[in-house]
Amino acid sequence: MMIPAQPSAVVVREACAAAGIDPRGAEPIRIAENETWRLPTGVIVRIARPGQGYAASREVRVARWLLDAGIPTVTPLSVEQPVLAVGRPVTFWEELPPHEHGSISDVAEVLKALHALPAPDFDIGRLDPFARIPQRLSAADTLTERDRIWLLALHDELAQHWTGDLAEGLPHRAIHGDAWPGNIVRAGRETVLIDLERFSIGPPEWDLVSTSVRAHTTGAVTASEYAEFCELYGYDVTQWQGYDILAGTRELRMVSYAAQHAASHPAWRDQAQYRVDCLRGHHGPRPWKWKGIM
Repeated sequence: MMIPAQPSAVVVREACAAAGIDPRGAEPIRIAENETWRLPTGVIVRIARPGQGYAASREVRVARWLLDAGIPTVTPLSVEQPVLAVGRPVTFWEELPPHEHGSISDVAEVLKALHALPAPDFDIGRLDPFARIPQRLSAADTLTERDRIWLLALHDELAQHWTGDLAEGLPHRAIHGDAWPGNIVRAGRETVLIDLERFSIGPPEWDLVSTSVRAHTTGAVTASEYAEFCELYGYDVTQWQGYDILAGTRELRMVSYAAQHAASHPAWRDQAQYRVDCLRGHHGPRPWKWKGIM
């Protein structure tokens, strides 16, 4: 659900005042569940949802840990943060220079370096690949009740496999949680890791499945790109016995996200329904050529 910008301006002003930062000229970049504002001084202000103070604090600590480990990432300002303003946690970051999505090779190389790190000495939580899926499906009022029931049953089936009989795979590590080229960007000659809110301890396969699904489900990655990805990382997640469970979960996340946001974006409704119909077997075998909605 989109959030009006004007009330959030009050959050920005109050948070900046608490951190000793000049809020003048603040402009919204993205107004959604989590909001992003830009200051003329090159500071990015991120406003999290109420009750997400721990997650915001963890994101700042993860960024500093990655930088100390030599992995380029978004840089938090050297101020005491997060700041609580109007009941919402707020963090401050250095603005990235002009950048673009990274390549599939960039994703492979960054993930290989990330997954080689020892776990941080602070708690970053355990991966929950099903977080918010039921809530998204419940909020998706463009779904038919029959589709909603079917998707929730699929959720329950995948979750049971995840907790009960998932095949053993690579040793658990710190993982990004949403590793795709939009979150591993190229700024000049440097590849930078962004969007750290889903960092956790979990199977590295979860990060690798993102690229595999884009190759084998959505068709966004070519066969040659995927082959290079596997060669650079040194592992093909599709050969793992637990692949179908994690790939199915990633697909369900993509469907639930589209379905939720289609409720307030009529232009996305056809794509959201197409994704549901694909999972239900109405459009033949993969890849299904899903289109981006944001």
